[in-house]
Amino acid sequence: MAATSTAQKPDRRSRAQMIDQTRDQLLTAARAHFAEHGYAGTSMDELTASAGLTRGALYHHFGGKQGLLEAVVRQLDAELCAQLRTILTGHDDPLVALDERSRAYIEKTQSAEFQRIMFTDAPAVIPDAVEETSAACIATLAEVVAEARQRGIVAEHVSPVAIATMLNGALADASRWVAAAPEADESRRRRVATESASALIGGLRTNR
Repeated sequence: MAATSTAQKPDRRSRAQMIDQTRDQLLTAARAHFAEHGYAGTSMDELTASAGLTRGALYHHFGGKQGLLEAVVRQLDAELCAQLRTILTGHDDPLVALDERSRAYIEKTQSAEFQRIMFTDAPAVIPDAVEETSAACIATLAEVVAEARQRGIVAEHVSPVAIATMLNGALADASRWVAAAPEADESRRRRVATESASALIGGLRTNR
């Protein structure tokens, strides 16, 4: 029995590795196709062929095109959150951390991939998933504002959830505004957007 069990373990690991590899191949291909062609313009046959896989593999792992988009959205969101989380934990002053995070958010969401998938296609196709990722982001921002309020950096009457909700929406709009700029105006818009975010956050400080 022991020998049989030991012999089966590599097979189980191999299957798990194959599953992960297949999912990664599909996600990589999906990100490229959705970014270039948009959700509606992406052919599942072309997408799976570019990954060296079949439509059957796509449906098996993601249930279909919409499920694949949702997985891509969650992957992009997780990557962004991991980068921004590092910034939040790198400062003693929560408002300084919030300022740095806001600037980084605008910078890190400028790729054509992020703009098209997260800001154009996802809200139209999978609004519930977008709402879920937004809620998680708002909760993180609210925690930072709540800490600032607890330490007397922000006035007691300030609502962390309300501020976080407004800031989250403002940053998303600012990111889209910068991304939509003509090439000659991009650097100016980027500067204006980040400076405006800093002004909004700085306005929360009680001893400014």
